[in-house]
Amino acid sequence: MSRINPTSEKAYQVLIAPLVSEKSSLLAENLNVVAFEVSRDATKPQIRRAVESLFDVKVVTVSTVRVKGKTKRFGRSFGRRSDWKKAYVRLAQGQEIDFTAGAK
Repeated sequence: MSRINPTSEKAYQVLIAPLVSEKSSLLAENLNVVAFEVSRDATKPQIRRAVESLFDVKVVTVSTVRVKGKTKRFGRSFGRRSDWKKAYVRLAQGQEIDFTAGAK
């Protein structure tokens, strides 16, 4: 398998944003799992290569979840948010990704 160049645009197209929530914080502390919002057409091998190349960590497993968009109401009319996909990435023992390193 080819390795994704960390400066390539493809790695940033696969990983959209880290998910920082109470649930993802508990998963990171207890199970060494990091959550990301990913592209809807991203595959598990693509997600694995993107995380390994961007953050220089070893990925053990990748689990994905397709999240249905919510139906929202705007006055009398109804709209719908887009569906999206998230990935739970389990890192090897002793490895971590710290998203709050630059925060003050």
